[in-house]
Amino acid sequence: MIAASFGSVHDFFHSSTWYVIRNLAIFFVLVFWVATVYWVYKDARRRIEDPMLVWVSTVLGIVPFIGPLIYMLFRPPEYLEDVRERELEIKAMEKRLGGRGLHCPVCRAEVDEEFLICPVCTTKLRQACVTCNRPLEALWQVCPYCETPIAHDEGTLHVAEAKRPPGRRRSS
Repeated sequence: MIAASFGSVHDFFHSSTWYVIRNLAIFFVLVFWVATVYWVYKDARRRIEDPMLVWVSTVLGIVPFIGPLIYMLFRPPEYLEDVRERELEIKAMEKRLGGRGLHCPVCRAEVDEEFLICPVCTTKLRQACVTCNRPLEALWQVCPYCETPIAHDEGTLHVAEAKRPPGRRRSS
């Protein structure tokens, strides 16, 4: 009776049905292995900037089933695209926070440092130098562009109608 049951098992493993099942299983295991190698390659390209390291990771991924697991343990945690996006956001924040006086005090519109008036509400932001017409800061004593002295009267900015200061004396 036991020999008869083992005989049917023996017959099953020597039948064409078993060979088809075995060959399909091997085929699917090979397809899964190739897919994991391809996945390691694609993932490494998105996470690693150096092409040599991408190929080393792919070669590691060729090791059946253990290679992709090792790659997953040691791969960079972020995509390069995410890193670049974060760096751009940080630069934008630094630019927003680092810019002093880049907004109109009245309407809060964004203005450039070279603007004399706000283009939105026409509030006067700076006084222009009468000699070179460049914008002047309120605390400046002399125009840094043309060396014209600036006279401050009652909190307003006026440029003195004086001659330029004499140039440096040459030493003899």
